[in-house]
Amino acid sequence: MLQANLSRSRAGVLRGLHFHRRQADYWCLSSGKALVGLYDLRHGSPTRGKKAEIHLDAEEGSRGLYIPRGVAHGFYAQTEVLLQYLVDQYHTGDDEFGVAWDDPDVGIEWPAGDPILSDRDRANPPLADVLKDAPAFES
Repeated sequence: MLQANLSRSRAGVLRGLHFHRRQADYWCLSSGKALVGLYDLRHGSPTRGKKAEIHLDAEEGSRGLYIPRGVAHGFYAQTEVLLQYLVDQYHTGDDEFGVAWDDPDVGIEWPAGDPILSDRDRANPPLADVLKDAPAFES
């Protein structure tokens, strides 16, 4: 990992789903509780097309999560959240992609149906468009 970033979110914020072709992330939850949603886009991966929902709680010690390149990821802040995320590539902006957080084909069961979203996350395309337009991801 060569760059560290810090994200602060108030309760009710949902960030994602985001994915990268060339960047892996390592998330370290410093404070708060979050539900993380993951969806594997990688060809050749035994979990391709599968979702995962992981609860992180800084007070209970579940604080770290590695996210490989090609895995869409996001989180719902159940409380105020302070998240440090480490990345293995410098940010250039050309490796930032998204999938609609509420796409039924992804199927992540978020705790709220009307979260607080950024304009970017509100505009993320459906999974079918991502799979049609994106080059293959290798696992």
